[in-house]
Amino acid sequence: MTLSMHSASVPVLKQLLGSLAEILAKTEAHAGEHKIDPDAYLQARLFPDMFPLLRQVQIACDFAKGISARLADVEVPVYDDSERSFAELQALIAKTLDFVGSLEPALFEGAQDREIVLRPGTPKERRFGGADYLVHYGLPQFFFHVTTTYAILRGNGVNIGKRDYMGKY
Repeated sequence: MTLSMHSASVPVLKQLLGSLAEILAKTEAHAGEHKIDPDAYLQARLFPDMFPLLRQVQIACDFAKGISARLADVEVPVYDDSERSFAELQALIAKTLDFVGSLEPALFEGAQDREIVLRPGTPKERRFGGADYLVHYGLPQFFFHVTTTYAILRGNGVNIGKRDYMGKY
């Protein structure tokens, strides 16, 4: 059985973006029920040198749109990452889901061999074949930021578990 690059990326990104939206909705409800300032969660970090929850969600969305766009060989949309509330994060996730979901499977044909160049022309330039980019760079980065968001919220008492992280599949 051959797994297409579309099947190996888009459904996974959509599943975890959906779970991220649900986790944030539960967090917002939890904050309201317990009279906790939502900003306490939005600015929470696992450790002082790590990004806060707001930025973790923004970066997860950046990776979702970047992975899918690069593999589909289309322009990566640029979002301004100015979100400051749960509602704005939900809108960002929805916009990202719309973009990722709009990419037709045919765009991914040959993506496993397509050259992906990150940070072109800089000392940090990295070149990957499409399959290596997805498996060894893109998905691990995406999972890291989704998992970190989950860990921040779970560590701060939000009643979420593995089913919430996994989402609908």
